[in-house]
Amino acid sequence: METLPIPLETLDDLAAARGGLTDFRLTSEAELAAVFKQLRDANVALHLHASNGHAVAVTVWATDAARGILSFNTEAATPQLQALVDCDEAVVVGYLDSVKLQFDATQLVLVHSGNATALNCAYPREVFRFQRRSAFRVRPLMRSAPTARLRHPMIRDMLLKLRILDMSIGGCALFLPDNVPGISPGVLMNDVQIDLDADTRVHTGLRMQHVTSINPNAKGVRLGCELVNPTGDGLRALQRYIDQTQKRRRLMALD
Repeated sequence: METLPIPLETLDDLAAARGGLTDFRLTSEAELAAVFKQLRDANVALHLHASNGHAVAVTVWATDAARGILSFNTEAATPQLQALVDCDEAVVVGYLDSVKLQFDATQLVLVHSGNATALNCAYPREVFRFQRRSAFRVRPLMRSAPTARLRHPMIRDMLLKLRILDMSIGGCALFLPDNVPGISPGVLMNDVQIDLDADTRVHTGLRMQHVTSINPNAKGVRLGCELVNPTGDGLRALQRYIDQTQKRRRLMALD
């Protein structure tokens, strides 16, 4: 996977296309703490890129928001390390699941203790997240009941309201009960209304990709669908919904 930072001019382009940088940025103390804890606990490989062209691989060793310090594990013998520290700032890039994370590391300081070497930086106040558009799906939270409203493609007089099992920027999975006539893969369903929550409604077409059995007690099957020609406003609303659902799940995991 690509571990180079996304340039700021690219960020500007993304912001213009998708309604602002807010959808990419994490700034709350709880969200930042959750991200750094996940990076530390999973020992995620990160890359620090300095403006002078030097880069080193690190992992998160410790976080201390109260003291304003984020510490990385690194190899003291890495040739580029001192040159990177001399630059005093770098951009950190890595992947958590299918999401690319990027944040600034400033006030870089090497700390030696016995045989161990840590690279400290000022505790970041924001992290950017760039979701891989075709890969990451979220399951709706239990308290919400997102649905897709459409006409059965083989029986035009039959209106369906199907439960959404998961959602991504490029597709969704629907639950089709056993008492509803089946839908064949490859079929295009037009004029579908997807209601994700009180604030998120998407109008789109859906193309049936595959049918999957769930379990003998489910009394239905899983329909994998691709979004076809969703509106621009709908895509922006969908991205916000996916981001917010992920944030809520991370915060729930801290409780």
